Amino acid sequence: MNDINTTSEVRHTIEGQNGEWEIIIGLEIHAQVTSESKLFSGSSASFGGAPMSHVSLVDAAMPGMLPVINKHCVRQAVKTGLGLNAKINSYSVFDRKNYFYPDLPQGYQISQFKYPIIGEGEVKVSLKDGEDIIVRIERLHLEQDAGKSFHDIDPENSYIDLNRSGVALMEIVTMPDLRSAEEAKSFVTKLRTILRYLETCDGNMEEGSLRADINVSVRRPGDNLGTRCEIKNVNSIRFIGMAIEYEARRQVNEIENGREIIQETRLFDVSTGETRSMRSKEEAHDYRYFPDPDLLPLNLEDDFIKEIINELPELPDHKKERLVRTYGLNSYDADILVSDKNYAEYFESVANGRDPKISVNWITGELFSALNKLNLDIHDSPVSSEQLGELIDLISDGTLSGRLAKDVFEIMLETKKNPKVIVEEKNLSQITDESSIEKIVDKIMESNIDKVAEAREKPKLIGWFVGQVMKESQGKANPATVNNLVKKKIGI
Repeated sequence: MNDINTTSEVRHTIEGQNGEWEIIIGLEIHAQVTSESKLFSGSSASFGGAPMSHVSLVDAAMPGMLPVINKHCVRQAVKTGLGLNAKINSYSVFDRKNYFYPDLPQGYQISQFKYPIIGEGEVKVSLKDGEDIIVRIERLHLEQDAGKSFHDIDPENSYIDLNRSGVALMEIVTMPDLRSAEEAKSFVTKLRTILRYLETCDGNMEEGSLRADINVSVRRPGDNLGTRCEIKNVNSIRFIGMAIEYEARRQVNEIENGREIIQETRLFDVSTGETRSMRSKEEAHDYRYFPDPDLLPLNLEDDFIKEIINELPELPDHKKERLVRTYGLNSYDADILVSDKNYAEYFESVANGRDPKISVNWITGELFSALNKLNLDIHDSPVSSEQLGELIDLISDGTLSGRLAKDVFEIMLETKKNPKVIVEEKNLSQITDESSIEKIVDKIMESNIDKVAEAREKPKLIGWFVGQVMKESQGKANPATVNNLVKKKIGI
């Protein structure tokens, strides 16, 4: 990652013992390509499986085995580049990145260095305070993953599983444009959303298919960049934030106490919330990059790229603009809906021919709360978009009050029945006949004559009467009718 100076204005600082410091953050995101097979072999790239069950002779680096490029992985990389508003390089080269590690059977990694498949791009990120920032993408290149070492199975031996060896990765490198842990978390969240829209990476961080190397340095506002440290393989957005905050504070303390920051690779310990030294940081020359002699350069034709452009889905930023324009949503609601394309699809199904604001309120309120309690994704929702739309129709036509609708919704979650069926079975229709409601109001007032007189002096007590009437009617009375009748009879 290039240590270039940046001239952007200071957005965030942290307070040290001797003044303010600015955090400079760049990320290297490793995103596993959604593909049935690996980058250079036909072995399965699926997660899991018995150890060593997804390993071909190529993955195990047996003598004489030659890599063959997976065209689908190339398409996925180009598609991702287009989604990041990045330059697609028609010419790219695979290199050998030489280093020794027990779970790297070849003794080198096939990656891209001087000529990556994707060049500069950018991602717009909306922050919680409403500010938008642009994060520049330096490059995206394809490379193969290593295997995995296990040190906790046997007290005397380490074990190697090569199932992951050769799986296709996209390494997405940002410029050092991020200035806080919150900005970094927001960027990774947005990037993961884009990848999921494109279906080029599933973004499942708990499975390791999306993980981040975090480059952190600190400087006095306006100074040149300081010495950076890299925190390797962080696979949780929450941990990304924790690692940055700890590492920035550590560096500030080191400098203010007269010590130098050493450029190194560090690990984040989730049990302590601290980073610790792993090894000195390698430079590009340490890896002795050279073009892989077994792989020809990639030359992408214009028709190949145009074909992928035509396959692009509506991406989050465009979808947000359309939802705001078409449905009159505010930016906050639109951001929630486009954070997952399944949310947006569900909303548009519910809002078709209905009040968009009521629709979004029910989805982001009652539905999301229920799904969170049930630990379900929206595509596993017990209440379909058609059923929720039908429930909103019953509110709109006066069949149900807001309170009754919530009761019906709870039953829908348990039974998966349509709301009309529940209303008929439970006799839950709203009472709208004024004479029927008036009888209940009279009953409550006759039983509370003292409060009627008090309410004439203290109009806020009207709410108490409305509540009693609703309770007496088991929530079925039309609240607006109740409110008007109570006011009329009290004389307000």
